Amino acid sequence: MKIGAPEEIYSGESRVAMTPDSALQLQKLGHECFIQSGAGIKAGFTDAAYTAAGVTVIEGAEALFDAVDFVVKVRPPEEAELSRLKAGQTLISFFYPAQSPEMLEKAKATGANVIAMDMVPRISRAQKMDALSSMANIAGYRAVIEAGNNFGRFFTGQVTAAGKVPPAKVLIVGAGVAGLAAIGASTSLGAITMAFDVRPEVAEQIESMGASFVYLDFEEAQTDGAATGGYAAPSSPEFREAQLKKFRELAPEVDIVITTALIPGRDAPVLWTKDMVEMMKRGSVIVDLAAERGGNCELTVKDERIVTENGVTILGYTDLPSRMATQSSTLYSTNIRHMLADLTPEKDGVINHNMEDDVIRGATVVHQGEITFPPPPPKVKAIAAQKPKEKAKELTPEEYKAQEKAAFRKQTMSQVTLLVAGTVLLLLVGAVAPASFMAHFVVFVLSCFVGFQVIWNVSHSLHTPLMAVTNAVSGIIILGALLQIGAGTQVSGGWLVVILSAISILIATINIVGGFLVTRRMLAMFQKS
Repeated sequence: MKIGAPEEIYSGESRVAMTPDSALQLQKLGHECFIQSGAGIKAGFTDAAYTAAGVTVIEGAEALFDAVDFVVKVRPPEEAELSRLKAGQTLISFFYPAQSPEMLEKAKATGANVIAMDMVPRISRAQKMDALSSMANIAGYRAVIEAGNNFGRFFTGQVTAAGKVPPAKVLIVGAGVAGLAAIGASTSLGAITMAFDVRPEVAEQIESMGASFVYLDFEEAQTDGAATGGYAAPSSPEFREAQLKKFRELAPEVDIVITTALIPGRDAPVLWTKDMVEMMKRGSVIVDLAAERGGNCELTVKDERIVTENGVTILGYTDLPSRMATQSSTLYSTNIRHMLADLTPEKDGVINHNMEDDVIRGATVVHQGEITFPPPPPKVKAIAAQKPKEKAKELTPEEYKAQEKAAFRKQTMSQVTLLVAGTVLLLLVGAVAPASFMAHFVVFVLSCFVGFQVIWNVSHSLHTPLMAVTNAVSGIIILGALLQIGAGTQVSGGWLVVILSAISILIATINIVGGFLVTRRMLAMFQKS
């Protein structure tokens, strides 16, 4: 099949749906690749680079559409592009069919097939084609960069000779792919980062990245993430009121707000209202990643940067992935390539548009002159929602002291029990063993007891100190065992002392040598090659 990528005509769009690297992979599937002249320039890919990769460069979009069987794009098609489609062709691009019923009808009239990359189901097998996640990841990262560019202070706190600089406080609303990317960038820059999501099961992910999860004092039946394709579902009016109340509490404290909340097939919910903006400090920044769907902030203006009367900057940019065009094009073209790989199961250049396949069926919105949107639910569900962990109860000082006393009593009782058992054992052995043997046996028992107590009470997280302590104890054991061997050879029946001492030396030596080997391996991990 002949696959071609035209130049994007949407204003400000710099991405391209085919890169030289992805074209090489498509050719291995048996396809021929075409590119409109100049289509990759804004993303950093020259016509010469495409030619070197075996791609045919064609002048003009109309000639490209006429020459190929598959058209791959980034942005949804414009009127002029739809009119160039013909029966039997297939278009692969973002399409947003729920928001574009008229465009669906026009695509149907052309007789072409349409595969919407934004409709790829969120199941494990389709992750390699999930273009929404690829672009959201970049948008989340870039949102933090744009916020920093408009924020007048450091993200990280600093103590300098000229004075103390407090760290920025960042609130991220929505912990999907974009939200998690924003959390990673924000915490890396040193900001105090908080995040909120209507799905409490993501709290562990948020906290693992160094941010704190914003909890609500509100209980609501949780929506199964598998049933919603991994997306958040609409909340009840009561939950929404509790959510807005919490945001009003946080508004005067935070310096930067990044909103990422979207619900498939709907306009973006308004989560940051005008009165919240008015509560924010002068110089604060809001980055609204949902601006293309109406915005999560009530004052957002699509594709505009505005500054409110109280000095709050609101960014409604919808081209954040395009501002990192090379990286975005690389990831998006890889998603396209994986989709075409699934459409070419035999790798012979022959397309098999299998409507029984969950991924292909889910992404296909127009097929053979029929609108096939919305798709049926996938046979394989998305990642199921995990039961959230119960929030640990904070102890009062009195409860904490009582807990410490109980733990101390329990530890003391166990040690007393061990001492009593050891004393009884010594008395029983002493009743039958000679006095010369008992002198050595008492040293052996005390060594075991002291060594166990020293090692067991070192925290497991203190790996290196624990190894140092064990090596020191092992060294003492070897010296003591050598003395015991010397003493044991001078008394009758000392063969048992010699055997036990030899075993002690062997075990302690293994521990010391192993400790040094492990330490060397750990140090090698931090050495530059």
